[in-house]
Amino acid sequence: MRQSALQEHQKQGIIKGNLTCKNFQLGQIKTEMSTAAATVFRRHDVGLLHLDIFVEEDEPSSGVMKLLKSLRPQWKPEDIGMKVFTEGITNQLMCCYVGSRCDSGAVLVRIYGQKTELFVDRDREVEMFQLLHEHGCGPQIFCSFQNGICYEFVQGITLDESALRQPAVYRLIAAEMGRLHAIKSRMSSVPAPVLWTKISRLLQLVKESLKDTSTQQRRALLQEVPSVHILSCEMEELKQHLGHVDSLTVVCHNDLLTKNIIYNHNQGCVKFIDYEYADFNYQAYDIANHFNEFAGVMEVDYRLYPSWELQKDWLFTYLETFKRCTGLVDPVTEHEVQELYIKVCKFSQASHFNWGLWAILQATYSTINFDFVK
Repeated sequence: MRQSALQEHQKQGIIKGNLTCKNFQLGQIKTEMSTAAATVFRRHDVGLLHLDIFVEEDEPSSGVMKLLKSLRPQWKPEDIGMKVFTEGITNQLMCCYVGSRCDSGAVLVRIYGQKTELFVDRDREVEMFQLLHEHGCGPQIFCSFQNGICYEFVQGITLDESALRQPAVYRLIAAEMGRLHAIKSRMSSVPAPVLWTKISRLLQLVKESLKDTSTQQRRALLQEVPSVHILSCEMEELKQHLGHVDSLTVVCHNDLLTKNIIYNHNQGCVKFIDYEYADFNYQAYDIANHFNEFAGVMEVDYRLYPSWELQKDWLFTYLETFKRCTGLVDPVTEHEVQELYIKVCKFSQASHFNWGLWAILQATYSTINFDFVK
């Protein structure tokens, strides 16, 4: 639905497909590259290198070169290439590399979207990035900067909706989510699920944003969306109903759409990317959110929602891996699959509600050309 950083990798590491890329060399850029150009320090809260650099959305090249001066000092400016990904609907993403293509040594630079800090905890994002990398479930994060992060390039291709339906692929996704959900908290106790805190925050932001009717865009938005009163009542109904659903609290991705899954055919594996919404949440919610993504992003078609047969096979594979990674040795039963299926169906509505609120906010604040309300 969103796309935190829509990567489109080819197996060889070249970006192609439906993605529109802007390719250019940075060697012609005349910028001051001295180390004095940026203050470098470490974030004490998350133990991550932080570069006091701001990268302009419209003209990112100068800022990116300053980042690379610290991250890849051995790279010569005239040898550096960049691919800018233009499909993103939340943030901007670019791949920086030396040579003819993006490969394992490349650096991905993500520039945060306008006002996303209102509903994304960026320090928490970094913490989850590091936690998942420690367990082999995510790329390495290199640094943060004033309005973004830099992290490791992941080899492979992103998926489309048809690939999600292929057994050889969706079983890999199910198993990888099982591994992700089995990661234990660094804390002595499991944190509370983030779902209702996040939704409450989004609803409050929606309430504040809809007060402003100073522009035609804002007035038109009011005609398209339910009132805050209706949204508040729906949230309470959802919260009350789902409060009776006994779903485990686990590490969740919370945004597993197709473009956040990298498939490496040669290695026979998938990796998840983009963790700006990752946190501890309901197990069934994370699965439900992924199933909702089967319908697509740009052209939504709910006839593509996974059938019972596909969900049954997916959930069986998921439970096999999840139980193995959590030390449970007993085989998966039909009853366990059916029980999880029911929970997932219930949490599907919470996923829709969450991203509906998110879309209202994006329609209000985002500078990216995308019809969020539609």
